[in-house]
Amino acid sequence: MDNRLINYLQKITNLTSDESQILSKSMVVSHKKKGSYLIKEGQYENDSFFIMEGLVRQFKIVDGNEVTTNFFTEEQWIINFESIEGKSISKYNLLCEEDTIVVVGDEDKAVNLFKQFPKFERVSRQIMETVFKKQQEQMVSHLTDKPEKRYLNLLAARPDIFQRVAQYHVASYIGVKPESLSRIRKKLAQQR
Repeated sequence: MDNRLINYLQKITNLTSDESQILSKSMVVSHKKKGSYLIKEGQYENDSFFIMEGLVRQFKIVDGNEVTTNFFTEEQWIINFESIEGKSISKYNLLCEEDTIVVVGDEDKAVNLFKQFPKFERVSRQIMETVFKKQQEQMVSHLTDKPEKRYLNLLAARPDIFQRVAQYHVASYIGVKPESLSRIRKKLAQQR
């Protein structure tokens, strides 16, 4: 289990056995039960998370309603770019929708690792660029695509989400009420 992050990093760069060992020893692995929070809106936030197993839903409370803004699953990073320069107050909630295992990334530990292994800083930058690119793509889709297109994009890119979370969370994520999601699904089924 603990090797999932190492395996992920091996896809980006070749790690020596010493580097792998140091990373493994420095990992803070946290086991969270379904229904527990990694962070709540309004709390100070300084950590990043790598999902080794499970599913985390990101949401905000808007006018008393939960608005789902993202889903994070295995081998995905949760990075708050605002907290990179120091602690920031979280503008969202991170809730474990399944029993979840995460590696908790601490900025202070990362800086020390970067000093010892400069290669890790390059890898970290690559990871952040990838996460930022995906966030940008998601934002553009939410601003320009109709809900049906957002649904189809999610279905194509992340079909497992539909079996892992409640449909009203999917509806919230694509920006519609559950009844509208039912209509979208019915319409698409009739087109097939």
